[in-house]
Amino acid sequence: MQVQPYLFFDGRCEEALEFYKKALGAKVEMLMRFKENPDAPGPGCGPPAGSGEKVMHACFKVGEASIMASDGMCAGKPNFQGISLSLSAKDEAEAETLFGALSEGGQVQMPLAKTFFSPRFGMVADRFGVSWMVVVSP
Repeated sequence: MQVQPYLFFDGRCEEALEFYKKALGAKVEMLMRFKENPDAPGPGCGPPAGSGEKVMHACFKVGEASIMASDGMCAGKPNFQGISLSLSAKDEAEAETLFGALSEGGQVQMPLAKTFFSPRFGMVADRFGVSWMVVVSP
């Protein structure tokens, strides 16, 4: 059994994928646009008209983790609450690099610092509102 996060960027998925490629070295493994769907979505199940170029489904990898993503209903206001993605860095230097990249255009919630459980731990909401916890294992 496997649990995988599925992020809905509400119209900003392609922008998010490009950001994660640059910030985290993410690799997009699959991307399908709404216009590629051979079946018409049922009422209330698809994006607004004219959204054919938007991302219906994508899968990208950050390290060994697969993350699913979509533009969803393309309303333009992604909302990520009550969840954070935890990113394990191999050392303090990598943690600094990853945290800095995720912070670009985002909001630091807890600055990266030494804690009782890690030589470096910090929390940041990236420019799309996705919360990340960057941690170095002791």
